[in-house]
Amino acid sequence: MFGSQVIPPNKSPHLRKSDGEQGNTEMEGLLHSTEPSDLKIPSLPISTAAIMPSPILLWRFKRLLKMLNEIGWDSVMRMSVNLRDLFLYEAFLYYNPLLLVTMMVWLWGVNLWVFAQSTISYAKIFDLDQNHLTHREIWKVATWMTIIVPISMTAYLYLYSHGEVSLAASQPVFLYCAVALILIFPFDIFYLSTRYYLLRTLWRIAITFSDFFLADILTSMSKVFSDLERSVCRMVHRQVATIAWFEADSVCGSHSIGIPIILVLPYIFRLFQCLRQYKDTKEKTALFNALKYSTAVPVIFLSALKYHVLPDSWTNFYRPLWLLSGILNSLYSFYWDVTRDWDLSSGRQAKFPHPSRTVADLAVIVLLSYRVYFWVIGSNFILRLAWTYKLSAHLRHNYLTVFTITALEMIRRFQWVFFRVENEWTKMSSKSNLQLSEISSEEKDKLLAPSDHNV
Repeated sequence: MFGSQVIPPNKSPHLRKSDGEQGNTEMEGLLHSTEPSDLKIPSLPISTAAIMPSPILLWRFKRLLKMLNEIGWDSVMRMSVNLRDLFLYEAFLYYNPLLLVTMMVWLWGVNLWVFAQSTISYAKIFDLDQNHLTHREIWKVATWMTIIVPISMTAYLYLYSHGEVSLAASQPVFLYCAVALILIFPFDIFYLSTRYYLLRTLWRIAITFSDFFLADILTSMSKVFSDLERSVCRMVHRQVATIAWFEADSVCGSHSIGIPIILVLPYIFRLFQCLRQYKDTKEKTALFNALKYSTAVPVIFLSALKYHVLPDSWTNFYRPLWLLSGILNSLYSFYWDVTRDWDLSSGRQAKFPHPSRTVADLAVIVLLSYRVYFWVIGSNFILRLAWTYKLSAHLRHNYLTVFTITALEMIRRFQWVFFRVENEWTKMSSKSNLQLSEISSEEKDKLLAPSDHNV
């Protein structure tokens, strides 16, 4: 499944650690992992102890989360039954986006760890230098997020249940402000170059692989951005820890036009990238890819029309169109994942660079490889169909269901990353080998060419 290793470039400015952090070892003992090696398939299974934190740290971490859970549950039980559901819905709105982002950071760390154990040079694929953030730094960030976000949420529940409404309302506001300040903090701490590279990539429309890759991940987080917009809207209009926000027709309510606009933005950005790619390369594939992202637009806006048209019009006309556009988007996206992003339609299989293995060993490995491919394709198909539910504004009142589907979508994107990066690495390796063979042919022709001078 993985190719040969290539040493990453030394001078790329992307995603390098800040100079003040290269020697920072405060939390290096939190997460123990093996160094990148020349591990190839087949090999002995990688021990989970290589990535597990120390037992003492794990115990303390579990104790902290358990304590926060007990305080939060006790705070919820102190509320009246009529207020409890409404308040939990509001608290869930503020904190579920950050919890999902935390989950995505953990999964990205796992992606990097697997690549580090393999012979895929993800540093070369993303054009990173030798000081780029590894899975250890990514997990360090995720650890702090896993601690800070639940603490803020618990404080919010506790203060509100004990009558401190103003202090409770300030908790999500402080947390959102802190996250924003950390992202734009201009000093050389908190991985300065990584933060600025992320912000630059979000701002620009470029056609490098890293730009495409990040934009694809952002499409899986469209629901997160939509909830962030609603949360910030309520903070700006001072509706935190109140029941004013519950009016669906209010400026920050579930009928707001801002919801479908924020949902569609990641797809519009990705659409523009494809058009820019076609302009620069004249590849027709880019136009078909742009068409794929355009199919998400009617899914989002037809769903939002439920709150702005008559019920009969929605039932008889707009709802069938919404279902049809949702099925079209799901099937088209699934087809593109398998045939283009992963290139599985051509029969590409994992590469096993151990010819000394016995036939029985190779047979077992190939069988396991096929099982992995069947699982990934099947789960990707099912979750692509659930995509419509996540993008539909008129189904947002089922917030627990939408949260679950959004989390599953991130898991789908997590497994998508492995095959997408592997496919890109295969293309880069094939291109490098082709260039080397052409150079060798030219040198051979020069050696065999007849001499023009007499001896």
